[in-house]
Amino acid sequence: MLSINKKIIDNKQKPYLIAEISANHGGNIDRAKDTILAAKNSGADAVKIQTYTPDTMTIQSDKSDFVIQDGIWSGYSLYDLYQEAHTPFEWHKELFDFAKSIDITIFSTPFDESAIDLLTELETPAFKIASFELIDLPLIKYAASKNKPMLMSTGMANHSEIADAIETCYRQNNRDILLFHCISSYPAELTQSHLGDIQYLSKHFNVEVGLSDHTLSNMAAILSIALGAVAIEKHLKLKDLDTGPDSSFSITPDQLKKLCEDCSIAHQALQSNNLLRPISEKGNKIFRRSIYFIKNLKKGHKINETDIKRIRPGYGLEPKYFDDILGKELSCDVERGDPVSFDLLV
Repeated sequence: MLSINKKIIDNKQKPYLIAEISANHGGNIDRAKDTILAAKNSGADAVKIQTYTPDTMTIQSDKSDFVIQDGIWSGYSLYDLYQEAHTPFEWHKELFDFAKSIDITIFSTPFDESAIDLLTELETPAFKIASFELIDLPLIKYAASKNKPMLMSTGMANHSEIADAIETCYRQNNRDILLFHCISSYPAELTQSHLGDIQYLSKHFNVEVGLSDHTLSNMAAILSIALGAVAIEKHLKLKDLDTGPDSSFSITPDQLKKLCEDCSIAHQALQSNNLLRPISEKGNKIFRRSIYFIKNLKKGHKINETDIKRIRPGYGLEPKYFDDILGKELSCDVERGDPVSFDLLV
């Protein structure tokens, strides 16, 4: 049974909502705290940060290999992008303490072993492996060895790469795995969301599956619930006009609040009770069809097809008894508009 901070994550519970801060702190720890608080107030179950430095991600180089050529980060060198976007290691304890003080779960994505060590010291309740690191099996091995739940995004990964990552966790006797279906495009097109892969991942790897969503609306997230997603991860920024490396595919607190509400409703709507009808339907049963007399008839009259009719409302006998009633004698006088019941028949 997968759980984070004693909160069970499976399809019997409402979806687990994770607000990803990433670079949306804008280099300001107070803004990071404000975003954590906004996540809490919006109804998120957890907030996630990222743990790296530019030097643990890449090297400082102007060679073409290290310069992004297109997309929203076009023109950045990798080093400069990570320098701007990183959450300093020295902030981590303060952010973890703040999250605990307002009672929201916080964990992080580590990008190297030093990050795993820091997060272990801070007693992180889980590790999140980013899509780009899913092929870094030594990193996954080290994280899995800490016996924390492993949340792993699958952007860009094929079946074999996902299988390798899972097997790496299993070899560390860690089976607490939650895969996140992910499209590593920023922002991602809704029409390219491939949400059906949620069911593929669940079927072929027999683990819980969520959605790491980079689309610009909440539609993909809501649809994913119907396909079995048990968790949703969405990037969060404080204001719509905020700018930064991740702002173009992040949602605001109001949008996050609506997402939390809609995911909860979607989960409730999908529940089955083996066709036990909801109480809300009970009052409408009177508008079903039933059998009524459509003539004034005397005691002893034998009923024929012109005497009765299947009509609304539903206070008479059910229509399935129509043929059984034909030829029966009346035990008393009846009027047009009286419901047919067996106690009126001989």
